[in-house]
Amino acid sequence: MSGEPHFTHALFDFFGELDLNNDREWFKDQRERYLRDVRDPIVKFITDFAPRLSGISFSFTADPRLIGGSMFRIHRDVRFSKDKSPYKTNAGIQFRHERAGDAHAPGFYLHLKPGDSGAAAGIWKPGRDELAKVRGAIAISPSRWRDATSREEFKHRWDVAGESLVRAPRGFDPEHPAIDEIKRKDFIAWASFTDDEICSPDFLDEYTDACYSVSPMVEYLTRTIGLDF
Repeated sequence: MSGEPHFTHALFDFFGELDLNNDREWFKDQRERYLRDVRDPIVKFITDFAPRLSGISFSFTADPRLIGGSMFRIHRDVRFSKDKSPYKTNAGIQFRHERAGDAHAPGFYLHLKPGDSGAAAGIWKPGRDELAKVRGAIAISPSRWRDATSREEFKHRWDVAGESLVRAPRGFDPEHPAIDEIKRKDFIAWASFTDDEICSPDFLDEYTDACYSVSPMVEYLTRTIGLDF
């Protein structure tokens, strides 16, 4: 369903300039621009995506609240970083599982950054227990994971991504036929979008279709760690 785009190139222009002027004084001067071109369009996108997400699963949330909602804060946590730049140079939106409260929960994600935007889905850096459950499930029945990540609608848009161990994790046979999957530290998929695609009036439809096509993988992971889908 076409209409006015949720995002415009003004969003990417803002982040491009922020990358060159990452300080509080510049951001203070550009705050109204940030609200108009970045924050408010993201809030509207989250609101409009909510009923579509319910069509995929009632267990995931699209929360438009400014604090504690689906939109990540633009402020960086610099406490343990040598880079003290105060702001992120991208926008992040996560539609996470209702029973989990952080970025490591199963979910769908949207990343907005000039020239490097995309969607992600799955579990990023799962906790020890969740990681053990997924690895164990793949070891017992590799076909279920492969079925979820080898469908044509999945391969048309998505690639399985994330970090992996160099060696087989402890307790797993290095010769297991699915050892490359078992070695994964993340169980995520990534789909790239161009700036023009993000700014298209059809992007909400495109993102919805992408989430539908990756949902079998998300369902597999969600149920494997003991959550409802």
